[in-house]
Amino acid sequence: MLGLCYSSFRAAASVGSHFIFNNLLHFAFVMLFVRSHFVWAELILIINFFNLSSLYFRHPTSPRFVHLAAVSGPLAWAFVALYWNGAIAFHAEGLFGRILANVAVWGILVYGLFFLVTFKDYTIGFSLSVLSASLGVGQFLRQVIAFQWIFAFTIMATLFVATFVITLPEIFGGRFRRGETVVAEDQERAPLLDDN
Repeated sequence: MLGLCYSSFRAAASVGSHFIFNNLLHFAFVMLFVRSHFVWAELILIINFFNLSSLYFRHPTSPRFVHLAAVSGPLAWAFVALYWNGAIAFHAEGLFGRILANVAVWGILVYGLFFLVTFKDYTIGFSLSVLSASLGVGQFLRQVIAFQWIFAFTIMATLFVATFVITLPEIFGGRFRRGETVVAEDQERAPLLDDN
């Protein structure tokens, strides 16, 4: 028990500087956002995105409780917030903005699948799935006759299913891995061999 607590404490301490910087940048983003300085807020989000990406790639194997709260959750939010604030900052209300938004929203799926396939990180997949669902609900309530809410729910479902598929081996202890033999051939035949 002490070893588990110590490893979690050590992991939390190792991500602390980036997480504190994330909180300061997020505070700056909120202050700029509520005062309608959207371009400056976007710049702060870009800096925070690089900060959190650096944190992720420096500590990809931290304990899941620390990883979700301090690394993958904030990184997923920063990625989606870049789109959200960028749409506000650059007045994406016309036809070109809507087309660009309908294409760019698929970046959430690509970004999530990258982390799911490369790092088998179900925490960021689940976080992006929840954020895609919230985007879908928001767009549905804003405009029923549009494509973005359909795309957002499709992305949410795809990420959720992919996250579930990645999570299954961890839940069941890796029993569903393909290509691994359950019992080696020599072990299986060993009782049948007569060495005498």
